[in-house]
Amino acid sequence: MTTVASLAPYLGGALVLGGVGVAASRRRELMIRWCCWAVGVPLVTAAFWWGQPGIAAVAAVAGVVAVLEFGGLLRLPRADQVVLAAAVAGVVVAAWLAPGQVLRVVAIGALAVAAVPLVSGDADDGLRRLSSGLLGLAWLGVLAALVPLGADGLALFVAVSIADIVAYFAGRRLGGPRLSPLSPAKRWSGTLAGAAAGLGVLAVLSALSWPMAVAVAVGGPVGDLLESMVKRGARTKDAGSWLPGSGGLLDRIDSLLVALAVLLVLR
Repeated sequence: MTTVASLAPYLGGALVLGGVGVAASRRRELMIRWCCWAVGVPLVTAAFWWGQPGIAAVAAVAGVVAVLEFGGLLRLPRADQVVLAAAVAGVVVAAWLAPGQVLRVVAIGALAVAAVPLVSGDADDGLRRLSSGLLGLAWLGVLAALVPLGADGLALFVAVSIADIVAYFAGRRLGGPRLSPLSPAKRWSGTLAGAAAGLGVLAVLSALSWPMAVAVAVGGPVGDLLESMVKRGARTKDAGSWLPGSGGLLDRIDSLLVALAVLLVLR
């Protein structure tokens, strides 16, 4: 059985090995990214170690930050962003305190998101605001799934993160056909190599099952492409600029979001 305690040594070892590799590369961008991981990984691990209250806190904060980045990308008015952030946080809290009421809270959140452009009487841009808000709720609200998953959710995050890293470097080295016009830099070779690495991570962490495998191998790359589509529509490169070397939080959890959705469906 996967536990946070059993994952901690692997996470610490991965950080150390990553630090050695980054130092050897002498690339400033990679060093900055590793420093962010060195701060973030222990904090997230500690939250998961705490249990459902800690996981809910991390998921709610991540959801609110991601909503602000998403709202900025799609140029949503402040009122839309506030209501959407409250809806996403509400779904996360419901997954912790009242798991039997999650669908009801999602429905209430969707109605609240829809009410903002309706109440404002926005005939020109209301449909775009409504559809963007509902997409944001469906996309970011899935963070609530981390609460009941516990250590499996942390293992999934680690696996998709390593799969992303391997896919990036393998794709550049191996080349080959492009994965999608939405992300011209990504290659099928990198995606397949990343999927293999992600499955290997799940096996090492004793978290390998066929739903987890499909979530990492299929959901992860699809999540990355989904965010690429949103960013291309917004004509921007990164979801944010506050996270050194990484852009925004949404750029870091895009693969996790769809992987979580796939895991929910298959479980």
